[in-house]
Amino acid sequence: MTSTMSLLEKNHLLARLSSEEGLLLAPDLEWEELRAGAVLHQAGAELRHVYFPATATVSLVSSLEDGASSEVAVVGNEGVVGVCAFMGDSTALCDAVVQRKGLAYRIGTQALQHHVRRSPELMQRMLAYTQALLVHMAQSSACNRHHALDQQLCRWLLQHLDRQDDNDMLATQERIASLLGVRREGVTSGALKLQKAGLIEYHRGHISILDRDGLEARSCECYGVVRRAYERLACVHGTPHLLPREAAPPQIKRVLQTA
Repeated sequence: MTSTMSLLEKNHLLARLSSEEGLLLAPDLEWEELRAGAVLHQAGAELRHVYFPATATVSLVSSLEDGASSEVAVVGNEGVVGVCAFMGDSTALCDAVVQRKGLAYRIGTQALQHHVRRSPELMQRMLAYTQALLVHMAQSSACNRHHALDQQLCRWLLQHLDRQDDNDMLATQERIASLLGVRREGVTSGALKLQKAGLIEYHRGHISILDRDGLEARSCECYGVVRRAYERLACVHGTPHLLPREAAPPQIKRVLQTA
């Protein structure tokens, strides 16, 4: 079984808290196994929990009345799902849908609000992450409006790849088209081009990234803008975790898988 400490270290925002803050926060943390496709919250609903992904990846999706939707950001182990909860309004602004199954820490909204009020350190961490997330959302909006679909597809693949430990992902063309807000035929054409170029291998909803550098070369500048926003906050993969091993709480409660 994965140890409590290894899980705690996997979320960079939690890992960068001081050991004292980690110990104060730990009693209100639970860890949960999230399944792909699970809806953590919907736009307009009251946030009951906030999630700190460890190995899961969550898409933040904006949906319209006619059924159209698009991904405005993706959250992995660099951050937190449910930033509205500590900004004075616990109403969700968009849907949060698990894209890649895995583990996440969750905390009740009221508990998080309590910790943010008492802890300037936690508040600053959350605000800093929110700033990067806003850059992410704004850049995604501009990208979806102005850049070619092939570039958008490369950006999407890279941003999700950054938030996992391997080069394989599960995503159907229909799902990717929905998240990009485009027609499935466009994603099919774009995926074929990338496959012929030797950048990816795609088969029945399974995507293997073969040439990351090649994807970056074909992507628009939006990927770099968003990545640098997270790098400035030291929230990218490969950065050291600062919470000492001996400071880890002995146990974190486990909750049932999200339905």
